Amino acid sequence: MLEKLKEHKILIVIMVTSFVTPFASSALTLSLPDIGRMYQASPDQLGWVIESFVLSSLVFLLPLGRTADRYGKRRVFLWGNAIMALTSVLCALSTSIAMLLAARALQGVGAAMLYVTSMAILSIVYSGKGRGMAMGWMTAMVYGGLAAGPVLGGYLNDTLGWQSIFVFLAVLSTAVFFAARHVLQEEWRGKVGKEKDGLGAILYGIAALLLVYGLTTLVESTLAPALMLLGAILFFLFVRVELRIKNPMLPVRIFTKNRTFTCSNIASMLNYAATFAVSFLLSLYLQSVHGLSAQEAGLVLLTQTVMQTVVSPLTGKLSDKYPASILSSVGMALTALGLAALAIATHANSIVALFPCLFAIGIGFAFFSAPNNNTIMGSVPAEYYSMASSVLSTVRLIGQTASIAIVTLAVTIPWAGLAQEEMLRRDITLSLFFFAIICAIGILPSRIR
Repeated sequence: MLEKLKEHKILIVIMVTSFVTPFASSALTLSLPDIGRMYQASPDQLGWVIESFVLSSLVFLLPLGRTADRYGKRRVFLWGNAIMALTSVLCALSTSIAMLLAARALQGVGAAMLYVTSMAILSIVYSGKGRGMAMGWMTAMVYGGLAAGPVLGGYLNDTLGWQSIFVFLAVLSTAVFFAARHVLQEEWRGKVGKEKDGLGAILYGIAALLLVYGLTTLVESTLAPALMLLGAILFFLFVRVELRIKNPMLPVRIFTKNRTFTCSNIASMLNYAATFAVSFLLSLYLQSVHGLSAQEAGLVLLTQTVMQTVVSPLTGKLSDKYPASILSSVGMALTALGLAALAIATHANSIVALFPCLFAIGIGFAFFSAPNNNTIMGSVPAEYYSMASSVLSTVRLIGQTASIAIVTLAVTIPWAGLAQEEMLRRDITLSLFFFAIICAIGILPSRIR
Protein backbone atom coordinates (compact mmCIF):
# COMPACT_ATOMS: atom_id res chain seq x y z
CA MET A 1 0.00 0.00 0.00
CA LEU A 2 2.82 2.41 0.91
CA GLU A 3 4.65 1.54 -2.28
CA LYS A 4 1.52 2.27 -4.35
CA LEU A 5 1.06 5.60 -2.55
CA LYS A 6 4.66 6.52 -3.36
CA GLU A 7 4.13 5.62 -7.03
CA HIS A 8 0.99 7.75 -7.23
CA LYS A 9 2.76 10.74 -5.64
CA ILE A 10 5.50 10.49 -8.27
CA LEU A 11 2.84 10.20 -10.99
CA ILE A 12 1.16 13.41 -9.77
CA VAL A 13 4.49 15.28 -9.83
CA ILE A 14 5.20 14.06 -13.38
CA MET A 15 1.66 14.94 -14.46
CA VAL A 16 1.98 18.54 -13.27
CA THR A 17 5.35 18.83 -15.03
CA SER A 18 3.78 17.38 -18.19
CA PHE A 19 1.22 20.19 -18.02
CA VAL A 20 3.85 22.92 -17.54
CA THR A 21 6.00 22.34 -20.65
CA PRO A 22 3.24 22.45 -23.33
CA PHE A 23 1.52 25.29 -21.47
CA ALA A 24 4.78 27.28 -21.58
CA SER A 25 4.64 27.09 -25.37
CA SER A 26 0.92 27.37 -26.18
CA ALA A 27 -0.04 30.04 -23.59
CA LEU A 28 1.89 32.79 -25.37
CA THR A 29 0.12 32.44 -28.73
CA LEU A 30 -2.53 35.08 -27.99
CA SER A 31 -0.05 37.32 -26.14
CA LEU A 32 2.29 37.94 -29.07
CA PRO A 33 0.51 41.12 -30.27
CA ASP A 34 0.79 42.71 -26.80
CA ILE A 35 4.45 41.68 -26.51
CA GLY A 36 5.08 43.20 -29.94
CA ARG A 37 3.48 46.50 -28.94
CA MET A 38 5.41 46.68 -25.68
CA TYR A 39 8.84 46.10 -27.26
CA GLN A 40 8.08 47.50 -30.74
CA ALA A 41 9.09 44.08 -32.05
CA SER A 42 8.80 42.92 -35.65
CA PRO A 43 6.72 39.86 -36.66
CA ASP A 44 9.95 37.88 -37.19
CA GLN A 45 11.12 38.69 -33.66
CA LEU A 46 7.74 37.69 -32.24
CA GLY A 47 7.97 34.38 -34.08
CA TRP A 48 11.22 33.69 -32.24
CA VAL A 49 9.44 34.02 -28.88
CA ILE A 50 8.03 30.58 -29.72
CA GLU A 51 10.82 29.26 -31.97
CA SER A 52 13.70 29.97 -29.56
CA PHE A 53 11.99 27.79 -26.95
CA VAL A 54 11.46 24.91 -29.41
CA LEU A 55 14.89 25.08 -31.04
CA SER A 56 16.87 25.16 -27.79
CA SER A 57 14.83 22.21 -26.52
CA LEU A 58 15.62 20.21 -29.64
CA VAL A 59 19.34 21.01 -29.63
CA PHE A 60 19.84 19.89 -26.04
CA LEU A 61 17.58 16.82 -25.91
CA LEU A 62 20.09 14.06 -26.68
CA PRO A 63 23.03 15.56 -24.72
CA LEU A 64 20.79 16.04 -21.68
CA GLY A 65 19.55 12.46 -21.97
CA ARG A 66 23.13 11.27 -21.56
CA THR A 67 23.65 13.79 -18.74
CA ALA A 68 20.63 12.35 -16.92
CA ASP A 69 22.14 8.86 -17.17
CA ARG A 70 25.50 10.07 -15.91
CA TYR A 71 24.43 12.30 -13.01
CA GLY A 72 20.96 10.98 -12.22
CA LYS A 73 17.47 11.53 -13.57
CA ARG A 74 16.26 13.02 -10.28
CA ARG A 75 18.96 15.70 -10.34
CA VAL A 76 18.32 16.69 -13.96
CA PHE A 77 14.55 16.69 -13.34
CA LEU A 78 14.98 19.05 -10.37
CA TRP A 79 17.29 21.30 -12.36
CA GLY A 80 14.75 21.37 -15.18
CA ASN A 81 12.02 22.65 -12.87
CA ALA A 82 14.40 25.14 -11.25
CA ILE A 83 15.43 26.53 -14.65
CA MET A 84 11.78 26.73 -15.75
CA ALA A 85 10.98 28.73 -12.61
CA LEU A 86 13.99 31.09 -12.84
CA THR A 87 13.65 31.76 -16.57
CA SER A 88 9.93 32.43 -16.14
CA VAL A 89 10.86 35.20 -13.69
CA LEU A 90 13.42 36.52 -16.19
CA CYS A 91 10.80 36.50 -18.95
CA ALA A 92 8.35 38.43 -16.76
CA LEU A 93 11.03 41.01 -15.90
CA SER A 94 12.45 41.36 -19.43
CA THR A 95 13.18 44.94 -20.41
CA SER A 96 13.74 44.25 -24.13
CA ILE A 97 12.79 41.73 -26.80
CA ALA A 98 16.41 40.49 -26.85
CA MET A 99 16.28 39.71 -23.12
CA LEU A 100 12.95 37.92 -23.56
CA LEU A 101 14.29 35.79 -26.41
CA ALA A 102 17.40 34.85 -24.41
CA ALA A 103 15.27 33.89 -21.41
CA ARG A 104 12.98 31.82 -23.64
CA ALA A 105 15.98 29.98 -25.13
CA LEU A 106 17.19 29.14 -21.61
CA GLN A 107 13.66 28.06 -20.73
CA GLY A 108 13.82 25.64 -23.63
CA VAL A 109 16.87 24.01 -22.02
CA GLY A 110 14.89 23.55 -18.81
CA ALA A 111 12.02 22.03 -20.79
CA ALA A 112 14.46 19.62 -22.48
CA MET A 113 15.61 18.46 -19.03
CA LEU A 114 12.00 17.65 -18.18
CA TYR A 115 11.35 15.93 -21.52
CA VAL A 116 14.25 13.50 -21.12
CA THR A 117 13.56 12.62 -17.47
CA SER A 118 9.77 12.64 -16.96
CA MET A 119 8.93 9.60 -19.06
CA ALA A 120 12.12 7.82 -18.01
CA ILE A 121 11.30 8.21 -14.30
CA LEU A 122 7.73 7.10 -14.89
CA SER A 123 8.94 4.02 -16.81
CA ILE A 124 11.19 3.03 -13.90
CA VAL A 125 8.59 3.60 -11.19
CA TYR A 126 5.83 1.84 -13.17
CA SER A 127 7.86 -1.05 -14.54
CA GLY A 128 4.95 -3.53 -14.65
CA LYS A 129 1.51 -3.51 -16.23
CA GLY A 130 0.63 -0.16 -14.68
CA ARG A 131 3.00 1.68 -17.03
CA GLY A 132 0.37 2.14 -19.74
CA MET A 133 -2.04 3.67 -17.22
CA ALA A 134 0.66 6.07 -16.02
CA MET A 135 1.57 7.00 -19.62
CA GLY A 136 -2.09 7.66 -20.31
CA TRP A 137 -2.43 10.13 -17.45
CA MET A 138 0.85 11.81 -18.40
CA THR A 139 -0.33 12.14 -22.01
CA ALA A 140 -3.67 13.53 -20.83
CA MET A 141 -1.87 16.29 -18.93
CA VAL A 142 0.20 17.17 -22.00
CA TYR A 143 -3.02 17.69 -23.94
CA GLY A 144 -4.47 19.53 -20.94
CA GLY A 145 -1.54 21.95 -21.04
CA LEU A 146 -1.99 22.50 -24.78
CA ALA A 147 -5.72 23.10 -24.33
CA ALA A 148 -5.40 25.34 -21.27
CA GLY A 149 -2.60 27.39 -22.83
CA PRO A 150 -4.66 29.63 -25.14
CA VAL A 151 -7.66 29.75 -22.75
CA LEU A 152 -5.89 30.42 -19.44
CA GLY A 153 -3.05 32.30 -21.14
CA GLY A 154 -5.54 34.54 -22.93
CA TYR A 155 -7.41 35.23 -19.69
CA LEU A 156 -4.22 36.09 -17.79
CA ASN A 157 -3.04 38.27 -20.67
CA ASP A 158 -6.32 40.23 -20.83
CA THR A 159 -6.73 40.68 -17.05
CA LEU A 160 -3.19 40.93 -15.63
CA GLY A 161 -0.91 41.35 -18.64
CA TRP A 162 1.23 38.80 -20.50
CA GLN A 163 3.86 38.83 -17.73
CA SER A 164 1.36 37.10 -15.43
CA ILE A 165 1.63 33.97 -17.63
CA PHE A 166 5.27 33.64 -16.66
CA VAL A 167 4.48 34.38 -13.00
CA PHE A 168 2.00 31.49 -13.10
CA LEU A 169 4.66 29.24 -14.66
CA ALA A 170 7.22 30.29 -12.05
CA VAL A 171 4.87 29.48 -9.18
CA LEU A 172 3.89 26.11 -10.66
CA SER A 173 7.49 25.09 -11.45
CA THR A 174 8.66 26.11 -7.97
CA ALA A 175 5.91 24.04 -6.38
CA VAL A 176 6.87 21.01 -8.48
CA PHE A 177 10.55 21.51 -7.58
CA PHE A 178 9.91 21.28 -3.84
CA ALA A 179 7.38 18.47 -4.24
CA ALA A 180 9.86 16.50 -6.36
CA ARG A 181 12.64 16.99 -3.82
CA HIS A 182 10.43 15.30 -1.24
CA VAL A 183 8.84 12.60 -3.41
CA LEU A 184 11.76 11.48 -5.61
CA GLN A 185 14.16 9.54 -3.37
CA GLU A 186 16.55 7.93 -5.90
CA GLU A 187 18.89 9.36 -8.50
CA TRP A 188 18.30 6.58 -11.07
CA ARG A 189 21.63 6.77 -12.87
CA GLY A 190 22.12 4.83 -16.09
CA LYS A 191 25.07 2.73 -17.22
CA VAL A 192 27.35 5.35 -18.75
CA GLY A 193 31.05 4.88 -19.23
CA LYS A 194 33.72 7.41 -18.32
CA GLU A 195 34.23 8.44 -21.93
CA LYS A 196 32.38 11.66 -22.83
CA ASP A 197 30.91 12.18 -26.28
CA GLY A 198 31.68 15.87 -26.71
CA LEU A 199 32.14 15.69 -30.49
CA GLY A 200 28.86 13.83 -30.91
CA ALA A 201 27.02 16.42 -28.82
CA ILE A 202 28.44 19.30 -30.89
CA LEU A 203 27.68 17.63 -34.24
CA TYR A 204 24.15 16.71 -33.17
CA GLY A 205 23.41 20.18 -31.78
CA ILE A 206 24.57 22.05 -34.89
CA ALA A 207 22.93 19.55 -37.26
CA ALA A 208 19.59 19.76 -35.45
CA LEU A 209 19.73 23.57 -35.39
CA LEU A 210 20.52 23.83 -39.12
CA LEU A 211 17.95 21.24 -40.19
CA VAL A 212 15.07 22.65 -38.17
CA TYR A 213 15.91 26.31 -38.83
CA GLY A 214 16.22 25.56 -42.55
CA LEU A 215 12.89 23.73 -42.52
CA THR A 216 11.08 26.59 -40.76
CA THR A 217 12.50 29.23 -43.14
CA LEU A 218 12.21 27.18 -46.33
CA VAL A 219 9.88 29.62 -48.05
CA GLU A 220 11.24 33.02 -47.07
CA SER A 221 15.01 32.30 -47.07
CA THR A 222 17.07 31.40 -50.15
CA LEU A 223 19.74 29.99 -47.81
CA ALA A 224 17.35 27.46 -46.25
CA PRO A 225 18.12 24.57 -48.67
CA ALA A 226 21.86 25.05 -48.18
CA LEU A 227 21.44 25.10 -44.39
CA MET A 228 19.39 21.90 -44.53
CA LEU A 229 22.01 20.22 -46.73
CA LEU A 230 24.79 21.23 -44.34
CA GLY A 231 22.71 19.98 -41.42
CA ALA A 232 22.17 16.64 -43.16
CA ILE A 233 25.94 16.29 -43.78
CA LEU A 234 26.70 17.05 -40.13
CA PHE A 235 24.03 14.56 -39.01
CA PHE A 236 25.66 11.89 -41.22
CA LEU A 237 29.02 12.66 -39.56
CA PHE A 238 27.32 12.47 -36.14
CA VAL A 239 26.04 8.96 -36.96
CA ARG A 240 29.54 7.92 -38.11
CA VAL A 241 31.03 9.17 -34.83
CA GLU A 242 28.37 7.42 -32.74
CA LEU A 243 29.04 4.11 -34.52
CA ARG A 244 32.75 4.25 -33.81
CA ILE A 245 33.02 5.26 -30.15
CA LYS A 246 32.60 2.91 -27.19
CA ASN A 247 30.04 4.94 -25.21
CA PRO A 248 28.01 6.96 -27.73
CA MET A 249 25.49 9.62 -26.78
CA LEU A 250 23.05 7.86 -29.10
CA PRO A 251 23.48 4.07 -29.55
CA VAL A 252 22.69 4.18 -33.27
CA ARG A 253 22.74 0.40 -33.67
CA ILE A 254 19.55 0.16 -31.60
CA PHE A 255 17.66 1.48 -34.64
CA THR A 256 18.82 -1.44 -36.80
CA LYS A 257 18.45 -4.12 -34.14
CA ASN A 258 15.21 -3.01 -32.44
CA ARG A 259 12.40 -2.84 -35.01
CA THR A 260 9.78 -2.04 -32.37
CA PHE A 261 11.70 1.02 -31.15
CA THR A 262 12.47 2.25 -34.66
CA CYS A 263 8.98 1.78 -36.15
CA SER A 264 7.28 3.31 -33.08
CA ASN A 265 9.41 6.45 -33.35
CA ILE A 266 8.81 6.73 -37.11
CA ALA A 267 5.08 6.39 -36.49
CA SER A 268 5.26 9.09 -33.81
CA MET A 269 7.06 11.52 -36.13
CA LEU A 270 4.54 10.94 -38.93
CA ASN A 271 1.62 11.35 -36.52
CA TYR A 272 2.87 14.71 -35.23
CA ALA A 273 3.76 15.84 -38.77
CA ALA A 274 0.15 15.13 -39.76
CA THR A 275 -1.61 16.68 -36.77
CA PHE A 276 0.41 19.47 -35.16
CA ALA A 277 -0.55 22.26 -37.58
CA VAL A 278 -4.25 21.33 -37.71
CA SER A 279 -5.15 23.75 -34.91
CA PHE A 280 -3.29 26.56 -36.68
CA LEU A 281 -5.07 25.81 -39.98
CA LEU A 282 -8.51 25.66 -38.41
CA SER A 283 -7.92 28.80 -36.36
CA LEU A 284 -7.01 30.58 -39.59
CA TYR A 285 -10.02 29.07 -41.38
CA LEU A 286 -12.54 29.97 -38.66
CA GLN A 287 -11.28 33.52 -38.20
CA SER A 288 -10.39 34.51 -41.77
CA VAL A 289 -13.08 32.64 -43.72
CA HIS A 290 -16.00 32.55 -41.23
CA GLY A 291 -15.17 35.70 -39.23
CA LEU A 292 -15.13 34.08 -35.79
CA SER A 293 -13.23 35.75 -32.96
CA ALA A 294 -10.06 34.14 -31.54
CA GLN A 295 -12.00 33.07 -28.45
CA GLU A 296 -14.81 31.51 -30.50
CA ALA A 297 -12.31 29.69 -32.72
CA GLY A 298 -10.51 28.41 -29.61
CA LEU A 299 -13.75 26.96 -28.24
CA VAL A 300 -14.35 25.05 -31.48
CA LEU A 301 -10.80 23.65 -31.40
CA LEU A 302 -11.26 22.50 -27.79
CA THR A 303 -13.40 19.65 -29.16
CA GLN A 304 -10.30 17.75 -30.30
CA THR A 305 -8.14 18.50 -27.26
CA VAL A 306 -10.85 17.64 -24.74
CA MET A 307 -11.34 14.26 -26.41
CA GLN A 308 -7.60 13.60 -26.32
CA THR A 309 -7.42 14.55 -22.65
CA VAL A 310 -10.44 12.45 -21.61
CA VAL A 311 -9.68 9.33 -23.64
CA SER A 312 -5.88 9.11 -23.14
CA PRO A 313 -6.02 7.59 -19.60
CA LEU A 314 -8.34 4.88 -20.94
CA THR A 315 -6.15 4.05 -23.96
CA GLY A 316 -3.05 4.03 -21.74
CA LYS A 317 -4.72 1.47 -19.49
CA LEU A 318 -5.79 -0.58 -22.53
CA SER A 319 -2.14 -0.70 -23.69
CA ASP A 320 -1.34 -2.72 -20.53
CA LYS A 321 -3.68 -5.45 -21.82
CA TYR A 322 -3.70 -5.27 -25.63
CA PRO A 323 -0.91 -4.92 -28.24
CA ALA A 324 0.00 -1.33 -29.01
CA SER A 325 0.39 -2.30 -32.68
CA ILE A 326 -3.39 -2.73 -32.81
CA LEU A 327 -4.37 0.24 -30.61
CA SER A 328 -1.97 2.69 -32.27
CA SER A 329 -2.83 1.51 -35.78
CA VAL A 330 -6.54 2.00 -35.06
CA GLY A 331 -5.72 5.45 -33.67
CA MET A 332 -3.64 6.37 -36.72
CA ALA A 333 -6.37 5.15 -39.10
CA LEU A 334 -9.08 7.04 -37.21
CA THR A 335 -6.95 10.20 -37.28
CA ALA A 336 -6.35 9.82 -41.02
CA LEU A 337 -10.08 9.45 -41.65
CA GLY A 338 -10.80 12.46 -39.44
CA LEU A 339 -8.26 14.59 -41.33
CA ALA A 340 -9.70 13.56 -44.72
CA ALA A 341 -13.22 14.37 -43.49
CA LEU A 342 -11.94 17.69 -42.15
CA ALA A 343 -10.52 18.55 -45.57
CA ILE A 344 -13.92 17.81 -47.14
CA ALA A 345 -15.68 19.90 -44.46
CA THR A 346 -13.46 22.94 -45.10
CA HIS A 347 -13.93 22.55 -48.85
CA ALA A 348 -17.71 22.47 -48.29
CA ASN A 349 -17.34 25.56 -46.06
CA SER A 350 -19.29 24.02 -43.15
CA ILE A 351 -18.53 24.82 -39.49
CA VAL A 352 -20.99 22.25 -38.12
CA ALA A 353 -19.26 19.45 -40.03
CA LEU A 354 -15.98 20.26 -38.26
CA PHE A 355 -17.14 18.90 -34.89
CA PRO A 356 -17.43 15.17 -35.73
CA CYS A 357 -14.11 15.42 -37.57
CA LEU A 358 -12.36 16.94 -34.55
CA PHE A 359 -14.09 14.37 -32.36
CA ALA A 360 -12.62 11.54 -34.49
CA ILE A 361 -9.13 13.10 -34.60
CA GLY A 362 -9.08 13.59 -30.83
CA ILE A 363 -10.04 9.96 -30.14
CA GLY A 364 -7.62 8.72 -32.81
CA PHE A 365 -4.74 10.70 -31.33
CA ALA A 366 -5.53 9.34 -27.86
CA PHE A 367 -5.56 5.75 -29.16
CA PHE A 368 -2.21 6.33 -30.85
CA SER A 369 -0.16 8.40 -28.42
CA ALA A 370 -0.21 6.72 -24.98
CA PRO A 371 0.06 3.11 -26.31
CA ASN A 372 2.84 4.18 -28.68
CA ASN A 373 4.80 5.87 -25.88
CA ASN A 374 4.31 2.82 -23.67
CA THR A 375 5.67 0.60 -26.45
CA ILE A 376 8.74 2.78 -27.02
CA MET A 377 9.69 2.77 -23.34
CA GLY A 378 8.93 -0.94 -22.99
CA SER A 379 11.06 -1.89 -26.01
CA VAL A 380 14.39 -0.87 -24.42
CA PRO A 381 16.17 -1.93 -21.22
CA ALA A 382 16.06 0.41 -18.22
CA GLU A 383 19.54 1.84 -18.88
CA TYR A 384 18.23 3.27 -22.17
CA TYR A 385 15.17 5.02 -20.74
CA SER A 386 16.67 8.53 -20.88
CA MET A 387 17.89 7.92 -24.41
CA ALA A 388 14.48 6.62 -25.47
CA SER A 389 12.78 9.69 -23.95
CA SER A 390 15.26 11.94 -25.77
CA VAL A 391 14.67 10.25 -29.12
CA LEU A 392 10.88 10.33 -28.68
CA SER A 393 10.94 14.04 -27.83
CA THR A 394 13.28 14.71 -30.77
CA VAL A 395 11.09 12.99 -33.36
CA ARG A 396 8.04 14.73 -31.90
CA LEU A 397 9.62 18.17 -32.31
CA ILE A 398 10.86 17.31 -35.82
CA GLY A 399 7.35 16.15 -36.74
CA GLN A 400 5.85 19.37 -35.38
CA THR A 401 8.34 21.48 -37.33
CA ALA A 402 7.66 19.50 -40.51
CA SER A 403 3.92 20.04 -40.01
CA ILE A 404 4.34 23.82 -39.94
CA ALA A 405 6.72 23.67 -42.93
CA ILE A 406 4.11 21.75 -44.97
CA VAL A 407 1.53 24.45 -44.26
CA THR A 408 4.01 27.19 -45.13
CA LEU A 409 4.74 25.53 -48.47
CA ALA A 410 1.04 24.98 -49.17
CA VAL A 411 0.13 28.65 -48.80
CA THR A 412 2.71 29.60 -51.44
CA ILE A 413 0.86 27.65 -54.17
CA PRO A 414 -0.56 30.13 -56.73
CA TRP A 415 -4.27 29.77 -57.58
CA ALA A 416 -5.02 31.80 -60.71
CA GLY A 417 -8.32 33.61 -60.88
CA LEU A 418 -9.39 33.04 -57.26
CA ALA A 419 -10.26 35.61 -54.61
CA GLN A 420 -8.02 35.85 -51.52
CA GLU A 421 -10.51 34.08 -49.25
CA GLU A 422 -11.05 31.26 -51.74
CA MET A 423 -7.28 30.84 -52.16
CA LEU A 424 -6.86 30.52 -48.40
CA ARG A 425 -9.63 27.93 -48.19
CA ARG A 426 -8.05 25.91 -51.02
CA ASP A 427 -4.66 26.00 -49.28
CA ILE A 428 -6.18 24.79 -46.00
CA THR A 429 -8.10 21.97 -47.71
CA LEU A 430 -4.99 20.86 -49.63
CA SER A 431 -2.87 20.84 -46.46
CA LEU A 432 -5.44 18.74 -44.60
CA PHE A 433 -5.63 16.19 -47.43
CA PHE A 434 -1.85 15.95 -47.43
CA PHE A 435 -1.86 15.46 -43.65
CA ALA A 436 -4.42 12.65 -44.08
CA ILE A 437 -2.07 10.92 -46.55
CA ILE A 438 0.89 11.23 -44.14
CA CYS A 439 -1.20 9.78 -41.33
CA ALA A 440 -2.34 6.91 -43.57
CA ILE A 441 1.31 6.13 -44.39
CA GLY A 442 2.00 6.10 -40.64
CA ILE A 443 -0.35 3.12 -40.22
CA LEU A 444 2.35 0.86 -41.74
CA PRO A 445 5.19 1.41 -39.21
CA SER A 446 2.60 1.52 -36.43
CA ARG A 447 1.28 -1.93 -37.43
CA ILE A 448 4.46 -3.85 -38.44
CA ARG A 449 6.43 -3.17 -35.27
